[in-house]
Amino acid sequence: MVNITHKNHTLRTAIAQAIVRAGSPETIQAVLEKRVPKGDVCEMAKAAGLFAAKRTSDMIPDCHPLPVEYAAFQFDIQPDHILIIAEIHTIYKTGVEVEAMHAASVAALTMYDMLKPIDKHITIEQIKLLKKTGGKSDFAVGSLRCE
Repeated sequence: MVNITHKNHTLRTAIAQAIVRAGSPETIQAVLEKRVPKGDVCEMAKAAGLFAAKRTSDMIPDCHPLPVEYAAFQFDIQPDHILIIAEIHTIYKTGVEVEAMHAASVAALTMYDMLKPIDKHITIEQIKLLKKTGGKSDFAVGSLRCE
């Protein structure tokens, strides 16, 4: 684990994404109409993502345990996929990029698990960091560019 004892507490934020691609439009329709046998896909994915954000250091060996001060999830449901956006904030000595990506990926895995009984062609794609602020440098992809 990297030594962070010399660092100051500052606001750190990160936004990450994951895409759950459906094998058919009927799968997306079942999500929208809340007809998935295992329950409300987005609500379950949100809960799983929250657990993941808070427990990242239990899963990733070099991640420091840190206080998650804010976590939010957005689900953009399209005809053939669901875009998951996870946003995490903390006031701490190290960033929350991995927490955001972990939250997005666990939310996606939860969707996969819930949808696999009705669609054998579900895939998870493009788990990536979109934006981070705080610490030594800021980072953003495309229109999320930090100043």
